Amino acid sequence: MRVLVVEDDAMIADGIRAGLSLAGASIDCVETCEDARSALAANNFSAVVLDIMLPDGSGIDLLRDIRRRGDATPVLLLTALDETADRIAGLDAGADDYLGKPFDLDELSARLRAIIRRRDGRATTCLEHGPICLYPAEGNATLGGAPVALSRREFAVLHALMERPGVVRSRAELEERLYGWGDEVDSNAVEVHVHNLRAKLGRGAIETIRGLGYRMAPS
Repeated sequence: MRVLVVEDDAMIADGIRAGLSLAGASIDCVETCEDARSALAANNFSAVVLDIMLPDGSGIDLLRDIRRRGDATPVLLLTALDETADRIAGLDAGADDYLGKPFDLDELSARLRAIIRRRDGRATTCLEHGPICLYPAEGNATLGGAPVALSRREFAVLHALMERPGVVRSRAELEERLYGWGDEVDSNAVEVHVHNLRAKLGRGAIETIRGLGYRMAPS
C-alpha cells in the first residue's frame, strides 16, 4: 500500500515512515494542508494518516475538503488521547478511524489495513484468487497452501493486483504503489517484478493486457 502521512512533527513522521516501510508500505510525508491537497490531487494513495493540528490549518477542515471533492481515500486521524471532541468531529467529517498519540506502530499498521479492507468491502483478512492466498497483515503469500517467497516489491505488486483481480492495473499505477517521491524508479521495474511473480506463481497467473497493463488471470 502507498500511504500519505500529513504530520508536521518530523520525529513522528520519520517514525511512521520507518515503521510502515518495514511492513512493506510506500510512504510519502508532507507537513501542511496545502501540500497534502497537492499530493492528493496528483497521486493515488491507499490511505492517509492525518494529524489534526497542522501549521496552516486544521486537519479536520482538510478532511472536509477531501470528502467534498468526492475523494473516498481512507483517512486515519492522529489525535491527542484526551481530545474526545476532536475525535467526534473527525469521524463526523469523514474519517474512517482515529488513533490517539502516543501510539504503537503495529497498531497503526493494523488499523490502516482494516480501513482499506472496509473500503474494498472485504470481511476476511486474506485475499484469495484461485490457488493463491495473500496475507497483508503477515506480508506473505501461499500457492496451493505452500509458502511462496516474495520480495517486498513483488508482494506489493501482487497485493495491488489481487485487491481487485478483474481490474487492469497500468504500469504507472503499479509504480505508484511501489515507490515514494524520493525513490529512484527503474524503467522496467514493474515488468521485472511481474516476470518474477509469474516464475513463482505460474506463467498464467498474471495477464498482460496489451497497451493497458496487468491483471490477475481468471481463476
